[in-house]
Amino acid sequence: MEIRPYQDNDRAGLIALWTEVFPAGSAHNDPATSLDKKLRTDPDLLLVSVKEGRVVGSVMGGYDGHRGWIYSLAVYPSLCRQGIASALMREIEEKLRERGCLKVNLQVLSFNAEVVALYESLGFSVEERISMGKKLY
Repeated sequence: MEIRPYQDNDRAGLIALWTEVFPAGSAHNDPATSLDKKLRTDPDLLLVSVKEGRVVGSVMGGYDGHRGWIYSLAVYPSLCRQGIASALMREIEEKLRERGCLKVNLQVLSFNAEVVALYESLGFSVEERISMGKKLY
């Protein structure tokens, strides 16, 4: 397994992964739209995990100079519990650390206890916050 920055030839594989792993929802979560927007901002913070030439995992990072964010950590369900997500998280954390990032945040859907457990095993903790959002379209 190789973890590396996204390359243009990863597009179809990454969109297929995100389509399978993430629930369909609003337009801002459309895999192709999300990918195109990420490639305009810090494309080096989009990592893929490739196994036998196939994209099997991904993670996106963001850093605004104050805090880092982790987005779209995804692994095909059939490949879970093989260390792919943990390896992706270590890589993106290192990239953010290299930029001077001192703290990272992420959001999890409240009903996804299995994902919360994964992040807790990676050193994250639930913080007393209220997540708010506003659609701009």
